[in-house]
Amino acid sequence: MGKTLIELDEQALAAAQRAFGTKTKKDTVNRALREVSDRVKRHEARLTAEGMAAEALDLDVLLDKSRYRPGSAAADGDRAA
Repeated sequence: MGKTLIELDEQALAAAQRAFGTKTKKDTVNRALREVSDRVKRHEARLTAEGMAAEALDLDVLLDKSRYRPGSAAADGDRAA
């Protein structure tokens, strides 16, 4: 872990310390960075899941019976004859 000298918004830092229950500036900043990183990962996972769900729930595909009943169209034609 590297050392970095930064200026912090003391009011925001105090609010973050209360929210996280952290005692030191270092712990608070590291916790906030992890929280943002985790939020980005969850957001990306949600977008991926939404994309997969959209593909899986394509109503045109679901209503096309020939896609999940191969040969049913031929069987229907045989019954009509």
